[in-house]
Amino acid sequence: MGTTGTDIRYLVIIGIAVMLLLFTSFLLALIFNQRKKLKYQQSMEKLREQQQNQLIEAAVRSEETERHRIAETLHDEVGAILSSAKLHLLGIKSDILDERDQQLHEKGRELLNEVIQKVRGISHNLHSNILKEFGLNEAIRHFIRKIAQGTVLHATTALDDNYKTENPDNDISIYRMVQELVNNILKYANATEFIVSSTHRGNELDMVIFHNGDGLTQEQFEELRYQKEGLGLKNIQNRIILLKGSIHFTSGSEGYRINIHIPVKSNQP
Repeated sequence: MGTTGTDIRYLVIIGIAVMLLLFTSFLLALIFNQRKKLKYQQSMEKLREQQQNQLIEAAVRSEETERHRIAETLHDEVGAILSSAKLHLLGIKSDILDERDQQLHEKGRELLNEVIQKVRGISHNLHSNILKEFGLNEAIRHFIRKIAQGTVLHATTALDDNYKTENPDNDISIYRMVQELVNNILKYANATEFIVSSTHRGNELDMVIFHNGDGLTQEQFEELRYQKEGLGLKNIQNRIILLKGSIHFTSGSEGYRINIHIPVKSNQP
Protein backbone atom coordinates (compact mmCIF):
# COMPACT_ATOMS: atom_id res chain seq x y z
CA MET A 1 0.00 0.00 0.00
CA GLY A 2 2.88 2.29 0.88
CA THR A 3 4.57 1.42 -2.37
CA THR A 4 1.45 2.31 -4.30
CA GLY A 5 1.31 5.72 -2.57
CA THR A 6 4.92 6.34 -3.44
CA ASP A 7 4.29 5.40 -7.06
CA ILE A 8 1.36 7.80 -7.20
CA ARG A 9 3.54 10.61 -5.83
CA TYR A 10 6.18 9.84 -8.42
CA LEU A 11 3.59 9.89 -11.15
CA VAL A 12 2.25 13.21 -9.88
CA ILE A 13 5.74 14.68 -9.76
CA ILE A 14 6.52 13.37 -13.25
CA GLY A 15 3.20 14.74 -14.49
CA ILE A 16 3.90 18.16 -13.00
CA ALA A 17 7.42 18.11 -14.47
CA VAL A 18 6.06 17.18 -17.89
CA MET A 19 3.45 19.96 -17.65
CA LEU A 20 6.14 22.45 -16.59
CA LEU A 21 8.32 21.26 -19.44
CA LEU A 22 5.45 21.62 -21.91
CA PHE A 23 4.56 25.05 -20.51
CA THR A 24 8.18 26.16 -20.67
CA SER A 25 8.48 24.86 -24.25
CA PHE A 26 5.27 26.66 -25.19
CA LEU A 27 6.48 29.86 -23.51
CA LEU A 28 9.87 29.66 -25.25
CA ALA A 29 8.19 28.97 -28.58
CA LEU A 30 5.88 31.95 -28.01
CA ILE A 31 8.81 34.22 -27.11
CA PHE A 32 10.79 32.97 -30.11
CA ASN A 33 7.80 33.51 -32.39
CA GLN A 34 7.22 37.04 -31.03
CA ARG A 35 10.88 37.89 -31.52
CA LYS A 36 10.78 36.47 -35.01
CA LYS A 37 7.63 38.45 -35.72
CA LEU A 38 9.17 41.62 -34.28
CA LYS A 39 12.33 41.09 -36.30
CA TYR A 40 10.24 40.58 -39.43
CA GLN A 41 8.25 43.76 -38.71
CA GLN A 42 11.48 45.69 -38.15
CA SER A 43 12.97 44.37 -41.40
CA MET A 44 9.76 45.27 -43.27
CA GLU A 45 9.77 48.75 -41.69
CA LYS A 46 13.40 49.18 -42.68
CA LEU A 47 12.59 47.99 -46.20
CA ARG A 48 9.67 50.44 -46.45
CA GLU A 49 11.93 53.25 -45.21
CA GLN A 50 14.59 52.32 -47.76
CA GLN A 51 11.99 52.20 -50.52
CA GLN A 52 10.60 55.57 -49.43
CA ASN A 53 14.10 57.07 -49.41
CA GLN A 54 14.79 55.59 -52.85
CA LEU A 55 11.57 57.09 -54.21
CA ILE A 56 12.38 60.47 -52.67
CA GLU A 57 15.94 60.33 -54.01
CA ALA A 58 14.64 59.42 -57.48
CA ALA A 59 12.13 62.29 -57.35
CA VAL A 60 14.79 64.77 -56.21
CA ARG A 61 17.24 63.63 -58.89
CA SER A 62 14.51 63.77 -61.53
CA GLU A 63 13.64 67.30 -60.45
CA GLU A 64 17.29 68.36 -60.62
CA THR A 65 17.68 66.79 -64.08
CA GLU A 66 14.58 68.62 -65.29
CA ARG A 67 15.89 71.89 -63.84
CA HIS A 68 19.11 71.46 -65.79
CA ARG A 69 17.23 70.62 -68.97
CA ILE A 70 15.05 73.74 -68.66
CA ALA A 71 18.10 75.87 -67.78
CA GLU A 72 19.98 74.71 -70.85
CA THR A 73 16.91 75.24 -73.05
CA LEU A 74 16.47 78.78 -71.72
CA HIS A 75 20.15 79.57 -72.14
CA ASP A 76 20.85 77.91 -75.48
CA GLU A 77 17.55 78.22 -77.34
CA VAL A 78 15.41 80.98 -75.81
CA GLY A 79 18.48 83.10 -75.04
CA ALA A 80 19.75 82.74 -78.60
CA ILE A 81 16.38 83.72 -80.08
CA LEU A 82 16.11 86.78 -77.83
CA SER A 83 19.68 87.84 -78.70
CA SER A 84 18.86 87.47 -82.38
CA ALA A 85 15.70 89.56 -81.93
CA LYS A 86 17.79 92.22 -80.21
CA LEU A 87 20.22 92.34 -83.16
CA HIS A 88 17.32 92.73 -85.57
CA LEU A 89 15.85 95.52 -83.47
CA LEU A 90 19.18 97.32 -83.28
CA GLY A 91 19.45 96.99 -87.05
CA ILE A 92 16.54 99.36 -87.48
CA LYS A 93 17.78 102.87 -88.20
CA SER A 94 16.16 104.82 -85.43
CA ASP A 95 17.28 108.19 -86.81
CA ILE A 96 14.78 107.92 -89.67
CA LEU A 97 11.88 107.28 -87.28
CA ASP A 98 9.63 110.01 -86.01
CA GLU A 99 9.67 110.93 -82.32
CA ARG A 100 6.87 108.54 -81.34
CA ASP A 101 8.43 105.57 -83.16
CA GLN A 102 11.83 106.37 -81.69
CA GLN A 103 10.31 106.21 -78.21
CA LEU A 104 8.66 102.89 -79.04
CA HIS A 105 11.95 101.60 -80.47
CA GLU A 106 13.85 102.60 -77.32
CA LYS A 107 11.18 101.10 -75.06
CA GLY A 108 11.25 97.84 -77.04
CA ARG A 109 15.04 97.70 -76.73
CA GLU A 110 14.86 98.26 -72.96
CA LEU A 111 12.21 95.55 -72.51
CA LEU A 112 14.19 93.12 -74.64
CA ASN A 113 17.33 93.75 -72.59
CA GLU A 114 15.33 93.23 -69.42
CA VAL A 115 13.83 89.92 -70.55
CA ILE A 116 17.26 88.67 -71.71
CA GLN A 117 18.65 89.39 -68.24
CA LYS A 118 15.68 87.69 -66.58
CA VAL A 119 16.04 84.58 -68.75
CA ARG A 120 19.74 84.42 -67.88
CA GLY A 121 18.92 84.83 -64.19
CA ILE A 122 16.31 82.06 -64.28
CA SER A 123 18.72 79.81 -66.16
CA HIS A 124 21.46 80.37 -63.57
CA ASN A 125 19.02 79.75 -60.72
CA LEU A 126 17.91 76.46 -62.21
CA HIS A 127 21.41 75.25 -62.97
CA SER A 128 23.78 74.20 -60.19
CA ASN A 129 27.08 74.85 -61.96
CA ILE A 130 28.05 77.67 -59.59
CA LEU A 131 27.51 75.32 -56.66
CA LYS A 132 29.65 72.60 -58.19
CA GLU A 133 32.39 75.07 -59.09
CA PHE A 134 32.49 77.28 -55.99
CA GLY A 135 30.70 75.33 -53.25
CA LEU A 136 27.56 75.75 -51.19
CA ASN A 137 28.44 78.98 -49.39
CA GLU A 138 29.38 80.94 -52.50
CA ALA A 139 26.29 79.68 -54.34
CA ILE A 140 24.05 80.92 -51.50
CA ARG A 141 25.88 84.28 -51.36
CA HIS A 142 25.50 84.71 -55.12
CA PHE A 143 21.79 83.85 -54.94
CA ILE A 144 21.12 86.28 -52.06
CA ARG A 145 23.05 89.12 -53.73
CA LYS A 146 21.13 88.62 -56.94
CA ILE A 147 17.62 88.62 -55.43
CA ALA A 148 18.34 91.66 -53.27
CA GLN A 149 19.92 93.71 -56.04
CA GLY A 150 17.90 96.77 -56.98
CA THR A 151 15.28 96.24 -54.26
CA VAL A 152 14.53 97.79 -50.88
CA LEU A 153 15.09 94.38 -49.31
CA HIS A 154 18.10 94.21 -46.98
CA ALA A 155 19.51 90.69 -47.31
CA THR A 156 22.78 89.45 -45.81
CA THR A 157 24.63 86.20 -45.21
CA ALA A 158 26.84 84.97 -42.36
CA LEU A 159 28.02 81.56 -43.54
CA ASP A 160 30.60 79.38 -41.83
CA ASP A 161 33.52 78.99 -44.23
CA ASN A 162 34.81 76.01 -42.24
CA TYR A 163 32.22 73.99 -44.13
CA LYS A 164 33.59 72.44 -47.30
CA THR A 165 31.65 70.35 -49.78
CA GLU A 166 31.98 66.61 -49.19
CA ASN A 167 28.86 65.44 -51.02
CA PRO A 168 27.83 67.63 -53.98
CA ASP A 169 24.39 65.98 -54.26
CA ASN A 170 23.61 66.79 -50.62
CA ASP A 171 24.79 70.37 -51.11
CA ILE A 172 22.45 70.73 -54.10
CA SER A 173 19.55 69.64 -51.85
CA ILE A 174 20.57 72.15 -49.17
CA TYR A 175 20.89 74.91 -51.78
CA ARG A 176 17.46 74.12 -53.26
CA MET A 177 15.89 74.26 -49.78
CA VAL A 178 17.42 77.68 -49.15
CA GLN A 179 16.19 78.86 -52.56
CA GLU A 180 12.65 77.61 -51.91
CA LEU A 181 12.46 79.05 -48.40
CA VAL A 182 13.85 82.45 -49.45
CA ASN A 183 11.49 82.59 -52.44
CA ASN A 184 8.56 81.86 -50.11
CA ILE A 185 9.71 84.71 -47.85
CA LEU A 186 9.86 87.07 -50.81
CA LYS A 187 6.40 86.05 -52.06
CA TYR A 188 4.42 85.78 -48.84
CA ALA A 189 6.21 87.24 -45.82
CA ASN A 190 6.36 90.97 -46.73
CA ALA A 191 9.80 91.07 -45.12
CA THR A 192 12.14 94.03 -45.45
CA GLU A 193 15.23 92.24 -44.18
CA PHE A 194 16.50 88.72 -43.70
CA ILE A 195 19.78 86.92 -43.05
CA VAL A 196 20.97 83.44 -43.96
CA SER A 197 23.59 82.08 -41.56
CA SER A 198 25.27 78.74 -40.94
CA THR A 199 27.42 77.02 -38.34
CA HIS A 200 29.49 73.92 -38.96
CA ARG A 201 30.65 71.85 -35.98
CA GLY A 202 32.07 68.37 -36.43
CA ASN A 203 29.44 66.26 -38.16
CA GLU A 204 26.66 68.84 -38.00
CA LEU A 205 25.64 71.75 -40.20
CA ASP A 206 23.07 74.17 -38.78
CA MET A 207 21.51 76.81 -41.01
CA VAL A 208 19.24 79.63 -39.89
CA ILE A 209 17.08 81.86 -42.08
CA PHE A 210 15.81 84.84 -40.07
CA HIS A 211 13.39 87.47 -41.40
CA ASN A 212 11.22 90.25 -40.02
CA GLY A 213 8.09 89.45 -42.03
CA ASP A 214 5.11 87.16 -41.53
CA GLY A 215 6.31 83.58 -41.31
CA LEU A 216 5.03 80.07 -40.78
CA THR A 217 4.69 78.28 -37.48
CA GLN A 218 5.80 74.67 -37.17
CA GLU A 219 2.16 73.59 -36.99
CA GLN A 220 1.34 75.43 -40.23
CA PHE A 221 4.33 73.84 -41.96
CA GLU A 222 3.28 70.36 -40.82
CA GLU A 223 -0.22 71.01 -42.18
CA LEU A 224 0.63 72.76 -45.46
CA ARG A 225 3.28 70.28 -46.59
CA TYR A 226 0.55 67.67 -47.16
CA GLN A 227 -1.65 69.98 -49.24
CA LYS A 228 -1.54 70.29 -53.02
CA GLU A 229 -0.86 74.03 -52.72
CA GLY A 230 2.18 73.32 -50.52
CA LEU A 231 4.24 71.60 -53.22
CA GLY A 232 7.30 73.70 -52.42
CA LEU A 233 7.06 72.76 -48.74
CA LYS A 234 6.65 69.09 -49.71
CA ASN A 235 9.83 69.32 -51.76
CA ILE A 236 11.61 70.81 -48.75
CA GLN A 237 10.34 67.99 -46.53
CA ASN A 238 11.50 65.38 -49.08
CA ARG A 239 14.98 66.84 -49.09
CA ILE A 240 15.05 66.93 -45.29
CA ILE A 241 14.13 63.22 -45.22
CA LEU A 242 16.77 62.45 -47.83
CA LEU A 243 19.42 64.32 -45.81
CA LYS A 244 18.23 62.72 -42.53
CA GLY A 245 17.96 66.24 -41.12
CA SER A 246 15.29 68.35 -39.45
CA ILE A 247 13.61 71.71 -39.98
CA HIS A 248 11.85 73.86 -37.41
CA PHE A 249 9.91 77.14 -37.71
CA THR A 250 9.77 79.48 -34.71
CA SER A 251 8.54 83.03 -34.10
CA GLY A 252 9.61 85.71 -31.64
CA SER A 253 9.25 89.39 -30.93
CA GLU A 254 11.95 90.27 -33.48
CA GLY A 255 10.80 88.02 -36.32
CA TYR A 256 10.72 84.48 -37.65
CA ARG A 257 13.45 81.87 -37.69
CA ILE A 258 13.79 78.75 -39.81
CA ASN A 259 16.30 76.32 -38.30
CA ILE A 260 17.69 73.56 -40.50
CA HIS A 261 19.85 70.84 -38.96
CA ILE A 262 21.74 68.46 -41.24
CA PRO A 263 24.19 65.69 -40.30
CA VAL A 264 27.24 65.93 -42.55
CA LYS A 265 30.56 64.18 -42.85
CA SER A 266 33.26 65.90 -40.84
CA ASN A 267 35.90 67.82 -42.77
CA GLN A 268 38.17 68.03 -39.77
CA PRO A 269 41.43 66.03 -39.93
